[in-house]
Amino acid sequence: MRTNIVIDDKLMEQALRVSGLTTKKEVVELALVEFVQRHTRKDLQELQGKIQFADNYDYKTMRKGF
Repeated sequence: MRTNIVIDDKLMEQALRVSGLTTKKEVVELALVEFVQRHTRKDLQELQGKIQFADNYDYKTMRKGF
């Protein structure tokens, strides 16, 4: 979709610098992807009490493989 928007120049410069991207289009697309991912992710508080781990679940043992 083609659209024209006004974006704060300093904010765009900072976004280009910290992202390492080279175009404004790339920065805007990345920002939109991250926005959607963030807002569609389950809130951990919503999951409280809904996840049951196996009785023998040991996260410390599982970490040794990494």
